[in-house]
Amino acid sequence: MELVFLGTGAGVPSKERNVTAIALTLLQEQNSIWLFDCGEATQHQILNTSIKPRKINKIFITHLHGDHLFGLPGLLSSRSFQGGEDEVNLYGPKGLKDFVNTTLQVSGTRLRYRVVIHEIDEGNIYEDDRFTVIAKKLDHGVTSYGYRIIEKDRPGELLVDRLNQFGIPPGPIYKQIKENPIVETSDGKQLLRENFLGPSKPGRVLAILGDTRALATNHEFIQNADVLVHEATFDREKEQMAWDYFHSTTTQAAQAAIQANVKQLVITHISSRYQGEENEKLLKEAKQVFSNTVLANDFFKLDIQAHS
Repeated sequence: MELVFLGTGAGVPSKERNVTAIALTLLQEQNSIWLFDCGEATQHQILNTSIKPRKINKIFITHLHGDHLFGLPGLLSSRSFQGGEDEVNLYGPKGLKDFVNTTLQVSGTRLRYRVVIHEIDEGNIYEDDRFTVIAKKLDHGVTSYGYRIIEKDRPGELLVDRLNQFGIPPGPIYKQIKENPIVETSDGKQLLRENFLGPSKPGRVLAILGDTRALATNHEFIQNADVLVHEATFDREKEQMAWDYFHSTTTQAAQAAIQANVKQLVITHISSRYQGEENEKLLKEAKQVFSNTVLANDFFKLDIQAHS
């Protein structure tokens, strides 16, 4: 599980930062990639990575402002040309369906794969045997969502010593025991999986927020996340401007991380007014409040380690 920040700027692209897009690579877990937002030129950013567009099968849009959305029609079209044939599911606010259908229709774009568009509300919006995704409305003037990605707890390790005590040598049966509640051996013994597994391993939790004011009402949603991705459009001295434009500052994002007991904070969505050395100032402001903070630049990668 790895986060790849394809674009980390706010509003308009700059020489240092493209507009927002974040990839969550789940190649080991699901052989797929999930994309969160798709600002203009996201497909160009992908060209500078090892990401294969055909592996992208879920795209979560936080809100319908152009710096989070305008790259979507081009990415969908190029994915078709690049051999993508698997279904793609899109999730986002009301209006997403009209935007996608209109742009594809007017441009005469025909995709080789099916696109399923889910116009969401708050709550559980996706679940499979490995992950659950929950959405929450934020405070951004237009409907803007945060996404909480919860990895379900994983089975513990096989207790090999105990299996040996029962006369079960290593072999294919070990895999069967781990995958099935009850396994019967060739001599008729019934083995209960629960007797041969160690404690389950807790899954990882990510919280990726769209544009938002930093409000206490968000804290429960991001509580205890292993990684919180939070916008920090402005420096701490521009708190009133951040409020007026429905955004957050560096220190507000850091305070949210503390109050929600998250393990690591990544700040992104940086205004183009901050260039060069000014980025270090932004990071320093956040770290003074919450030390385990990183500031994402374009193509920054964050490996999210599994819990032991």
